[in-house]
Amino acid sequence: MTNRLTPTEFLYGCSIDPSVLELRPDYRALLLVVEGIDPRANSEIAHELINKAEAHANELLAATPVDQLPQISAWREAYRGFGAKPQRTRNSLEALTRRAGAGLPHVNALTDIYNAISVLHQIPLGGEDFDLYDGPATLTRATGDESFDTTAGGEVVLENPETGEVIWRDNTGVTCRRWNWRQGKRTALSQDTTNAFFILDALAPMSDEELEATGEALSQALESLGTAVQVSKRMVGAH
Repeated sequence: MTNRLTPTEFLYGCSIDPSVLELRPDYRALLLVVEGIDPRANSEIAHELINKAEAHANELLAATPVDQLPQISAWREAYRGFGAKPQRTRNSLEALTRRAGAGLPHVNALTDIYNAISVLHQIPLGGEDFDLYDGPATLTRATGDESFDTTAGGEVVLENPETGEVIWRDNTGVTCRRWNWRQGKRTALSQDTTNAFFILDALAPMSDEELEATGEALSQALESLGTAVQVSKRMVGAH
């Protein structure tokens, strides 16, 4: 499956179901489509950002328990709102912040940049392959019948989300479970990704201005991954 929508068509087709905003009226997402990435790019900016993110995480964790950091605490509350146990299923920001204290993984320039921006700006941030989407992205609450592909024991397996769980999905199935907990394999970034889709998730107390600034920081860093990089953006939610 290849996404046949232009970035503008895709972004303006993305939506948030009212049931999610009833759960968290303060939720906003900044959506980015980034075209023209060179998968072989070796960005010094990526290395610098990883180092800064690790240092920032150490500073934060030295002063405050991880579960009391403002955005992590907000996302733990959001998870409880749809029945997830945040101690067992940590949101992506908490998982990365905990890991950054001991050192973030080095995957490739594209993944390293968005992981580092997530920790530096304390925001859950998901990255996927834009070309592998089947239609626009929708944030909704699961019926429990949707299909989600993941790995278990090194093998690809299909799961179903729990009824009422907050999920991102496209026309084919679930792309990310529990809002920003685990991304699927079908739309995952790879060493061949040239066009990427990013979701930046914000809850109070993060402001729209802070969310926009994070998107700008991500955009500027990704411009180091090729001379043809172009970024399209749209904010959705309660702004």
